[in-house]
Amino acid sequence: MLAFVLAKLGKAANLGRPMVYQTGVTGTVDFTLEWTPEARGAAQPGGEVQPESTGPTFEEALREQLGINLKSTKAPINILMIDHVERPS
Repeated sequence: MLAFVLAKLGKAANLGRPMVYQTGVTGTVDFTLEWTPEARGAAQPGGEVQPESTGPTFEEALREQLGINLKSTKAPINILMIDHVERPS
């Protein structure tokens, strides 16, 4: 279950790549994680300027609050591939 939650958090944090759970922790875990989403990309002309981040980034929050370090690695992941679609008759 923790793997599923961390994968969803990784998407919410907009990491740009999937998170693969490799901590080995099993069972139910209750936790609270607080971070400040990072602004991605440049501000649009005439758009609002994003204030400076006042809290930790997602990676910093994982490390400081949960003791989980992210590292770039290669690992197998499940991907759903649809190779053919037909309209119902």
